[in-house]
Amino acid sequence: MLFAKKLQEQLQKQRKTAEENDAKRRATQLGLPYLDLISSKTPIELRALEIIKEEDAKKALVAPFQISQKKLFVAAFNPTLPESKTLIDALKNKFELHIAICSMLSLRHGWSYYQYVADTKEISGSVEINEAHIKEFQTQIKSLADFTSALKNFKSPYTSQILEIILAGAMAMKTSDIHLEPGENENSLRLRVDGLLHTIFSEFTPLVYKSVVTRIKLLSNLKLNIHDEAQDGRFTIQLSDRDIEVRTSVIPSEYGETLVLRLLDPLSLKANLEELGWRPDDLEIIKKEIDRPNGLILNTGPTGSGKTTTLYAFLKYITDPEIKIITIEDPIEYHLEGISQTQVDADANYTFASGLRSILRQDPDIVLVGEIRDKETAEIAMNASLTGHLVFSTLHTNDAVGAIPRLIDLGAKTQIIGPALNLVIAQRLVRVLCPECKTPVTTSDGQKEKIKEFLEKLPARVNKKEYETYTIYGPKGCPACAGIGYRGRISIFELFAISEKIEELIYKNPTEIELKEVAQKEGMVMLQEDGFLKVLKGKTSIAEVERLAGKIEWLEG
Repeated sequence: MLFAKKLQEQLQKQRKTAEENDAKRRATQLGLPYLDLISSKTPIELRALEIIKEEDAKKALVAPFQISQKKLFVAAFNPTLPESKTLIDALKNKFELHIAICSMLSLRHGWSYYQYVADTKEISGSVEINEAHIKEFQTQIKSLADFTSALKNFKSPYTSQILEIILAGAMAMKTSDIHLEPGENENSLRLRVDGLLHTIFSEFTPLVYKSVVTRIKLLSNLKLNIHDEAQDGRFTIQLSDRDIEVRTSVIPSEYGETLVLRLLDPLSLKANLEELGWRPDDLEIIKKEIDRPNGLILNTGPTGSGKTTTLYAFLKYITDPEIKIITIEDPIEYHLEGISQTQVDADANYTFASGLRSILRQDPDIVLVGEIRDKETAEIAMNASLTGHLVFSTLHTNDAVGAIPRLIDLGAKTQIIGPALNLVIAQRLVRVLCPECKTPVTTSDGQKEKIKEFLEKLPARVNKKEYETYTIYGPKGCPACAGIGYRGRISIFELFAISEKIEELIYKNPTEIELKEVAQKEGMVMLQEDGFLKVLKGKTSIAEVERLAGKIEWLEG
């Protein structure tokens, strides 16, 4: 069986080589360029296919593949054939025609894209989803299991409708990412809800999966005939009250193309400072720092920890017609009113460093830099903060004090870091317990004693009376939370303020342990501690805090 398969592949390869060699000879005889539409990975534009009807193209043995203003590029088997000549002469009256000679294999490859031409008439980089459908799904889908059932029972043969149910269902579940993943035996749909992935459906046939992928690539203006390279695109879901931007990422994998769709819903953006989950004492520090006229405020944490949302909330809080605010982001996630937002463009050499340098020539009061990734960006950001600008940015470190060693590793000078830096924030997003079904958890006398000791050790600025009466809850699951037990997310924070003592320590190139020791003596509440205070408030569970901030060992010991 394996031998027969290899023999067939070898024969197909030889046949293709023979056909392409024949096409090259014809091209030389006719004095025209040769083109292999398959191996050259030439993009086939559906707009070009619309110029010639499929039956006419097949009769004339031609395939239009690109169009640019009045220039039309056509692949032809032999333009001197009567049917070909008649069609080409007609096209020359309308277009500046460019003809290349190709094989029959190339032509069949080009003609295979005619199946998608009908779809393009509905596609303009955006897709309208019937809001009645969304409301209908919201009443039907009360859990992840309901969504699975909806897909299993969906019988429509139309790819556009299959994609519509996926998008509408994902929106009903308040999904941040849609993952389409091909496998050897199954093709899966997974959704990221409140930061965690859930498998929804694994029964797409190869044909349906490929059709859905193609439909998404069409919407996202990606190349349909490229399957072995990563591609990025976007499209928009248009609703009556808002537009939801969808970022598409396609990568090749062993069994096909893997897609991730990121849904950027304006309603999911918590841009109000007070909504993010600050304790009152932390919020007081934040407001004091972002009201300062200059300095650098860094937000740290892994990807997906809410850093950008927090910085957007800062900008919204301080936005004023008298203040000029400019951002450089990669990419712009949400558009904010009254703020000049720019986006990194590597092709135009508009990087964080070069962009920041250009922005400073615009004389802004406040600058947001999406991320500090290198020495140059770090130095420009810190120098800007020393010359009268308030600068916000992010850095990838595990905790707040880790920002200092990271900046030093990037090559920033310790004599600049201390004076430039005002505040470092670390944050994570924990899931909020569903208020409809959260269940009290029994607390032992030993644990109650340890919680009392924990509260006593907290800094004086924390209002301990708020936490003296508490109930610890765990998740259960109900229709209101789609059976998950959690609904929405809230941030837990760690604030590392740069005091005079910390600044002096930075000059000595300190370790994280040394910095943490001094910071805690000065009243820093650790990430895990803030998380546990939210547990005592009944907002989240111990398991959630431990998942993101590590085991709470003192509670068990």
